[in-house]
Amino acid sequence: MSTLRRDNGRPPVAPEPLRVRNSSIVLAGMAVWALALAVILLVPRLHAGERSWWPWACVTGLTLGAIGYVYVRRGRGNAAAARPADPQEHY
Repeated sequence: MSTLRRDNGRPPVAPEPLRVRNSSIVLAGMAVWALALAVILLVPRLHAGERSWWPWACVTGLTLGAIGYVYVRRGRGNAAAARPADPQEHY
């Protein structure tokens, strides 16, 4: 018997995707980058010597997050509104 089937012989049903706002996910990621930047700046050993680039990694994460937030809030990045590709379009 296949490990993908249950005893009733029906294949498993895929769960429905969670409905979340993309903007809240982007904001949560930006909050994590901001927290990491605060910790790195408060602990001198984390931004000295070979680790001098660490604060800039956090700044880059915040900047890209801000760009992503603007992109999502303007209505882009919405997979539900995307037009499905026509496979015959290229022939």
